[in-house]
Amino acid sequence: MRWFEIALVVLTLFTGVVWLLDRFFLAKRREERAGLLEPKEPVIVDYAKAFFPVLAVVLVLRSWVAEPFRIPSSSMMPSLLIGDFILVNKFAYGLRLPISNGKVVSIGEPARGDVVVFRPPQHPEQDWIKRVIGLPGDTIAYRDHTVWLNGKPLQYASDGLYVGKGEGADATGSRLQTEQLPGRPHPVLERDDLPFFVQGEGEWKVPPGEYFVMGDNRDNSEDSRFWGFLPEANLRGKAFLVWMHWDASAGGVDFNRIGSRIP
Repeated sequence: MRWFEIALVVLTLFTGVVWLLDRFFLAKRREERAGLLEPKEPVIVDYAKAFFPVLAVVLVLRSWVAEPFRIPSSSMMPSLLIGDFILVNKFAYGLRLPISNGKVVSIGEPARGDVVVFRPPQHPEQDWIKRVIGLPGDTIAYRDHTVWLNGKPLQYASDGLYVGKGEGADATGSRLQTEQLPGRPHPVLERDDLPFFVQGEGEWKVPPGEYFVMGDNRDNSEDSRFWGFLPEANLRGKAFLVWMHWDASAGGVDFNRIGSRIP
């Protein structure tokens, strides 16, 4: 989606510049040259006047209010499914410039358990989504399917076996559990039938200004266990709502997911 953001910024700037030039310079010249005749407005000016307000509003809303994203992978199942279209709060962690993502106004910081959209350090051209597990200063460990927070294991409540559908059918048979993350209990998936899978076990001390993020689908998520910490500067926003779900292999639109909040 970064190409769309670049195109939107370029088109907004271009139409805005054309509109300003016409407003303060070109229109007066046309009137002087036309004399008593009605001056003819160039096509490019006409289009700029029509599209600039629309593009400017879309740019502001998308950059500083809410931005839509589509979930392309299963790393956040069962909280988010392949084919979910979500809305991301763009001002939750501060107002940032489009394209560069530089923060211009500081508003807040991620809370433990927030589901965040970000640009991973190893793929800065992409947008990923994970859950914040560790805050700056925390010590996080992951051993035997259990998250340890500052020396204490989190508690888990069993919710039976998960039954997936559509593009998420491969997760069928995973253990569905509620992870009691302080202040934000949420569902996770664990598998016991992957004996040779690298589980990403270890212990990490989260440095200042960075976060430890994990996917809810613990055995199918490329997250901080494998590539390290998420810098605050790479945050894009906080995911909060599923506004549409489309999975062709599961029959198309799932109306039950529309409007559901992200746990």
